[in-house]
Amino acid sequence: MPTYNKLVRDLIPNIIEQSGKGYKIEVLSEKEYINELQKKLQEEVDEYREAIEGQDAIEELADILELMKALAEKHGSSIDEVEKVRKEKAEKRGAFNNKVFLVEVED
Repeated sequence: MPTYNKLVRDLIPNIIEQSGKGYKIEVLSEKEYINELQKKLQEEVDEYREAIEGQDAIEELADILELMKALAEKHGSSIDEVEKVRKEKAEKRGAFNNKVFLVEVED
């Protein structure tokens, strides 16, 4: 039996069971859960960076957004609040639309 030792989406055990396979799961503590969310976020960012086609990139961005939603909730907030903060920062400091790459600043 392959060993995965990673956080998976909630319905994955059902999908495995429907395929006729057995599985073993554990329910994480809050501290373990946040740690695994962070690890999964890094995994999905790496997968996004490797995505070649547009739809693959969109799939990975959707996974990242799902993880951001879960992490926001674990920090006592919501994805709507994250979006509000994003908008405020964009208004005050700009976004990343103009491809500005800062090389250096004089002392």
